[in-house]
Amino acid sequence: MSEDKYFHGRIKVPYRHVAGAYAGRFIQEIGNNKRIMGVKCSKCGKVYVPPRMVCFECFEKMEEWVEVGKQGTVKGFTVVNYSTPVMPLKPPYAYGIIELDGSNTGFVHIIKEGDPKKLKVGMRVEAVFKSSPEGNILDIEYFKPI
Repeated sequence: MSEDKYFHGRIKVPYRHVAGAYAGRFIQEIGNNKRIMGVKCSKCGKVYVPPRMVCFECFEKMEEWVEVGKQGTVKGFTVVNYSTPVMPLKPPYAYGIIELDGSNTGFVHIIKEGDPKKLKVGMRVEAVFKSSPEGNILDIEYFKPI
């Protein structure tokens, strides 16, 4: 029987991800104009945030951009209590599914400020924008309870 030798290690593979036209405009509006945009289906009227090219209900291509509110309702969440080098914030904070005013879909983002034990489904939150945008989804720094 041969003895196989293994080397355990990591290989760093740098990459660039292209956001595409819809996600690109979504991120650009957040950073440049502090506006959150969605797309509206012309057939069923559903508004998607983040925007999608095709309606999941009707399978229609969506091209009507609409501004939605900076406030929304928490539909679900999980609290982060641990830290790793890739975390965007120091714990504790939460990731929440937020249905923004004027949209019909959940938007996953960070919820911060206040006691995480006081978070609950149905609570209202508001977007906090970075003062110096960097051109990514974290130009909405987090959502805070209101």
